[in-house]
Amino acid sequence: MPASDEQFTELRDVLARARELSVRTMIFDVEPLVAWWDSGQESLDRGVAAVVSELGELPDVRVVVFATNSARRPSAIPSLPGVQVTYLASAGKPVRTAPYRALPRPGAVIGDQVATDGLLARRLGYTFLRWNPRLAGVPLRPRLMGLLGRVAQPLFRTRKGPAREPRS
Repeated sequence: MPASDEQFTELRDVLARARELSVRTMIFDVEPLVAWWDSGQESLDRGVAAVVSELGELPDVRVVVFATNSARRPSAIPSLPGVQVTYLASAGKPVRTAPYRALPRPGAVIGDQVATDGLLARRLGYTFLRWNPRLAGVPLRPRLMGLLGRVAQPLFRTRKGPAREPRS
């Protein structure tokens, strides 16, 4: 599966596209899709559980990894029958790829930053499903990272997710 950048604003659309692609591995960036930057433990725990609860509709998924470059960790990792769910703090995205190399293919990285999540997807040969809603109150560091991602954007073929034609 060649690296591509497909943009979505809703988690349900990301999951629908993952189903179409029959991905076996999904790597979710944590901030801000799962939990807002610098939010508390309860928010992180609730967000991880909410995403896992939505994955039951994806029959091909075998591995789900929540990966963040921050040091924060959830209190517990929810389980999903037939799916290995893990959490990787201080992930070192996009430089560190060893934790993902043995995961089943095809795969997708779901995140908001081209410079970290997108480049990780490219390095792994996964599809980048960019969660790209309009957000207010984004902290300075993620905004700067977004600007850096614009430099990396030519590495991807951009495709607007919600505007695509349904398959027949």
